[in-house]
Amino acid sequence: MTGSDEEERAVRAAIEGELRLLDPAVRASPEAVTRLLDPEFTEFGASGRRYDRASILAVTSAVDEDAPDPTVATGMSGVLLAPGLVHLTYTTQADGRPVRRSSLWRCSDRGWRLYFHQGTPAGTS
Repeated sequence: MTGSDEEERAVRAAIEGELRLLDPAVRASPEAVTRLLDPEFTEFGASGRRYDRASILAVTSAVDEDAPDPTVATGMSGVLLAPGLVHLTYTTQADGRPVRRSSLWRCSDRGWRLYFHQGTPAGTS
C-alpha cells in the first residue's frame, strides 16, 4: 500500500463518518452517534458553546419535527495528518447562515471516530 492509498482510505473513512453524523436519522439515535464519537470527544459549536460526548448526545437526540431541511455539507476535503488522524474541513448552511467546520477523526481499535469538531460562523461575502 502506498502512502497515497493509505491517505485516500483514511480520508474517505473520515468523510463517511462525518456525513453519517449529519444524517438526521443517525443524529436521532444516541447509540449510532455514540459509535461515531471518540470517548474523549470535544466540540466548540458555532454558538460558542463547548460540548463533550454526553452533552452533544443530548443535543443530537432531541428530535425537532419542525426542523429545517437536513444540513448539507459543501466543499468537504480532508488530509491525513499522521497515521490514524484525519483533518476534515467543509461548510454547512443553517437557516441561511454559512458555518465553516473543522473535524479531527482518529482511528482506534473500534474504527474511525470523531475526536474534535469546531463550527465557526462565516460571513456572507
